[in-house]
Amino acid sequence: MTVGRKYRLLCPIARALDRVGDRWTLLVLRDLHAGPARFVELQTGLSGIASNLLTSRLEEMTTDGLIRKTDGPHQVVLYELAPLGRETSKLLYELAAFGSRLPAEADVREPGNHRTIAVTLKVACSRVARPDLTLEAELRIDGEPFALHAASGRVDVQAGPSRAPQVVIETDYGSIVDVTDGVLPLQKFAERLKITANDPPAVAAALGLLGDAVAQIARDAPGEDSTATLRRRRPTRRASKAARAAGSSGRAARRRGRE
Repeated sequence: MTVGRKYRLLCPIARALDRVGDRWTLLVLRDLHAGPARFVELQTGLSGIASNLLTSRLEEMTTDGLIRKTDGPHQVVLYELAPLGRETSKLLYELAAFGSRLPAEADVREPGNHRTIAVTLKVACSRVARPDLTLEAELRIDGEPFALHAASGRVDVQAGPSRAPQVVIETDYGSIVDVTDGVLPLQKFAERLKITANDPPAVAAALGLLGDAVAQIARDAPGEDSTATLRRRRPTRRASKAARAAGSSGRAARRRGRE
């Protein structure tokens, strides 16, 4: 196992970075906030990481007490957050809020799965949820399900379908990123949602919670004065796989109509 270099400074920030400062470590933690995952699920989500590097990171994070191994169904090895790792949710949220106002690179990739949304959404929703709110919802991001559970002023977002959703909300990953980045107005985002429910109060509660969470991220993000020069020209994000597939289907249908 490769041992990373340590700062060895009498400083709490340096001590934290000794644990989480290596490349990919925070992103592994980010994805595990969506729930336990197999090695292949983590590698798929972390587009671009080599398998040997991910193995090394997971070993280091286990040694540091951030994550642990557990047995999943059919004796499959899963990785999950240890108590110390769970304490990184607010740290990751603040990084997400800060990064939401920074320009993206000119040519970016989408992650291989959408576990990326869980921790930011979980913390933002928990900050705005009413103590009396009780809600079971399912979010489908490009068809990938996430269970949202709200109770007693706390909200959890986990990868996988909800067992008994009162409302199902479907959208695409690009829209989620754009609304939290502040480049897509909330009303326009709402127009892109597909909602399935037979419980109007649950729909209102879910939409209200999501809207308040987006507003909270905006409040927690850097002010316009500090990011104005960086945001003058925002690169266009690559279209999502779902959007590209939809576009291809539409073009094929138009060709068939002309034939």
